[in-house]
Amino acid sequence: MIVVDALVALLVVLAVCAGLSVRMVQQFQRGVVFRFGRVRDEVRGPGLAWLVPVADRIRKVNVQIATMPIPAQEGITRDNVTVRVDAVVYFRVVDPVKAIVNVQDYNFAMSQVAQTSLRSIIGKSELDDLLANREPINQGLEVMLDSPALGWGVEIDRVEIKDVALPESMKRSMARQAEADRERRARIITADGEFQASARLSEAAAIMSATPAALQLRLLQTVVEVAAEKNSTLVLPFPVELLRFLESATDRNGKSPVEAVKEVEREMEQLELPALDEVLARDPLEPPAARATVDGAPVAGAGTAAEDGEEMAGRSATDAGGPR
Repeated sequence: MIVVDALVALLVVLAVCAGLSVRMVQQFQRGVVFRFGRVRDEVRGPGLAWLVPVADRIRKVNVQIATMPIPAQEGITRDNVTVRVDAVVYFRVVDPVKAIVNVQDYNFAMSQVAQTSLRSIIGKSELDDLLANREPINQGLEVMLDSPALGWGVEIDRVEIKDVALPESMKRSMARQAEADRERRARIITADGEFQASARLSEAAAIMSATPAALQLRLLQTVVEVAAEKNSTLVLPFPVELLRFLESATDRNGKSPVEAVKEVEREMEQLELPALDEVLARDPLEPPAARATVDGAPVAGAGTAAEDGEEMAGRSATDAGGPR
């Protein structure tokens, strides 16, 4: 009975020792063993790791690619624009011994150096590069992080800028600039279209001048198009033949219509009309003046006022002496 109890106790002691000396390392981990406080050169791989009880201690290090966001950093670019930039860093541990021994907390150390490097790269870059040409900036930021990370057993996989926050005033200025550029391009396109249309119209005018009937056909087509819209617009076509008649008449007389109208106006201005006072003072029953002049020339059949008086007196005497 005593022997059985001794065997059971021995088995329990062996089980406890085995539990203390065996550790399991995951596939994505590496084990760094410290024996009496000194690190062992051999790094334990995935699987069961045998340790010396009481003497050995193991630290497990994750060797997966870690994603660490960099908080937004505010800075002034090289062209004096205030921006807020945030980024993200992808890194992994390649030397577990350096990551455990050389730095107290490699995650916190990477976060601090990434923030400092990001502020430094903002001051060296321009706003246009931060917005449209980020690849060289990402590469420069990765180079700045590689220098301290190699001494910590960390390898930088990639660095990317996530977002660039601009002040509201800068956003409005950029919006106005983009709007002005779009308006400029629209005007250029419109002018180009008008130039092409004018070229086509000049060609069409040359063709119509060679065949005058084409202009009349075009006028009739325009009338048909307007009539098809069912609106209240009234179209009065002007015959082309009338224009030709006026043109030929002008060529025969040697005067343009404008000159003819001006000549008529000059002739009307030369007419001498009686004054208004004389017209009002004249007796309506009195016969017209003996001599009416038009442009200073006497009118045929018109006598003087004395002759008219004598004629009227003779008629009165004849009427008085004659039979009643």
